[in-house]
Amino acid sequence: MCGIMGYAGNQSALPILLSGLQRLEYRGYDSAGVVLQTADGLACIKESGALGELRKLLDGHAPEGRCGLGHTRWATHGIPSRENAHPHLSCHGEVAVIHNGVIENYDSLKRELLGKGHRFVSQTDSEVLAHLLEDAYAGDPVAAVRAVLSRIKGYFAFGILFQAQPDTLIGVRFNNPLVVGLGEGANYLASDIPAILPYTRRVLFLEEREIVVVRPESVVVTDFAGAPRTRAPYQVTWDLAEASKEGFPHFMLKEIMEQPRAVRATFSGHVSPEGHNLSFADLALSAERLAGFTRVLLLACGTSWHAALTAKYGLEELAGLPTDVQIASEFRYGDTPVGASTLAIAISQSGETSDTLAALRMARERGGTVLAVTNIVGSSLAREADAVLYTRAGLEVGVAATKTYTTQLALLTLFALHLGRVRGTLPEDRLVQLLDQVRGVPDRMEQVLSQTAAAVGECAERYRTGYNFMFIGRRYNYPNAFEGALKLKEISYIHAEGYCAGEMKHGPLALVNNVPTVAIAVQGRTYDKMRSNIEVIHARGGVLILLVTEGDTSLDAFGRFVIPLPAVDEILSPLLTILPLQLLAYQVAVRNGKNVDQPRNLAKSVTVE
Repeated sequence: MCGIMGYAGNQSALPILLSGLQRLEYRGYDSAGVVLQTADGLACIKESGALGELRKLLDGHAPEGRCGLGHTRWATHGIPSRENAHPHLSCHGEVAVIHNGVIENYDSLKRELLGKGHRFVSQTDSEVLAHLLEDAYAGDPVAAVRAVLSRIKGYFAFGILFQAQPDTLIGVRFNNPLVVGLGEGANYLASDIPAILPYTRRVLFLEEREIVVVRPESVVVTDFAGAPRTRAPYQVTWDLAEASKEGFPHFMLKEIMEQPRAVRATFSGHVSPEGHNLSFADLALSAERLAGFTRVLLLACGTSWHAALTAKYGLEELAGLPTDVQIASEFRYGDTPVGASTLAIAISQSGETSDTLAALRMARERGGTVLAVTNIVGSSLAREADAVLYTRAGLEVGVAATKTYTTQLALLTLFALHLGRVRGTLPEDRLVQLLDQVRGVPDRMEQVLSQTAAAVGECAERYRTGYNFMFIGRRYNYPNAFEGALKLKEISYIHAEGYCAGEMKHGPLALVNNVPTVAIAVQGRTYDKMRSNIEVIHARGGVLILLVTEGDTSLDAFGRFVIPLPAVDEILSPLLTILPLQLLAYQVAVRNGKNVDQPRNLAKSVTVE
């Protein structure tokens, strides 16, 4: 989850490293550091806290060099501190390492190195790499790296500098992302594309078990055994403006407001402008193959798991396929049957989520066909799956997912329509009816964002302190109850729980006179049941915040706040109902002075277990 940035070129490296780290802070902001090759050896400066603390330390004391590495940390082993910040140096300061991931056998390696007289200054697993490399180095840096790789266990990406190898960076990838930027007279190393986007749009995605040697004039990629690896560079097409706030106070608010555009782009990749033709022509799974599946298995974590829960309803209703939803981290250690007739759909906005990647591999090993749903072209998930569908959210910087969630909902809904059509379970008139509505959903989303902001703001002001929350929904909207609660927890640090509304009588009703309940009560198959749940809460003195369908005034008497939303088919309603919930979390967090884009203890891409 940590951020890696490297530069080898003919300019001063420090400003480039700091600029890249600024765009990687969403990957971790517990501490930051840089190391540069200078005339006097490796110069390492690091500090705990956000990147701004490192900038203060460097003010007036900036080392000069044209090759270096930078790191922003999300702590795993060892508390956030200057000592535990990266880079880490070997005993004699001749090797520097920055690392993303976990070295699982670091403890035994550390004991061995201590026995040899090595001196450790941190509590991290990462520092063992620097000492191992110092021991193994005999003039050939890549040979030293290979020797170390044969000894460590875990999953990792790291960058290395050797004092004795001027203008040379070495990068290693094993189950954690690393990209190489190809420039003119300069090349770059980074954990994510935004870090290098101001300098180049030509990138190489390192694949599993690869080593890269980066110099100003060359980039050489080999596998761990030394065999050369070649591939065409990828040309980044999205705009740098996506990595800036463009006048918004926070990335999260910008990304909430971008959702109509992002969903429109995702729809437009598969639905004709007039809204009547649905196409998945680029999908590497034929209609015949899709029609042969007898079961779907959805694998995801966090917000993507909520998208999977919603997709289950659409896949079963429209395609008639039994659908199981598993949290990827649990699937890995269970015994869920997977066979040749199983379509496993792995969902991850980054395409690098460690648990989801492991689940994907396990599903394939057990004989399933894997379809990836991700936002990142060239990501590990996309490369390892049998087929891939891309959302079109664009870059999302805020740690709390917003537009990547709604684009997942949009894409998975379209896929359910496609699967229903090829299986013959979705009548043509129903397909046409839904596609007619799909075309108008982005406009409805814009309407929700503009018309609910004031009411959501009032609600946030009323309940911003001293309250816990419950969120309830049913059928297509009960996963949004989970997602609404998660958003509030993530960025405001207020405790919230999501429930299927029908479960309230099985325990949570005991809390209703102490906490506000946000109820998603739009029209649909379970509307009457939802109304009954609301009446039960109201009868017990519960405070209710209601999301209702426009024109429905029958619930007004029950709600402290009633927020009307445009009418759409129940299948498409989660794309609207989530928007006020995102805005509520955002408004509560802002009013409480929280760091909305960088919530404590969290990072954007979860690349560690």
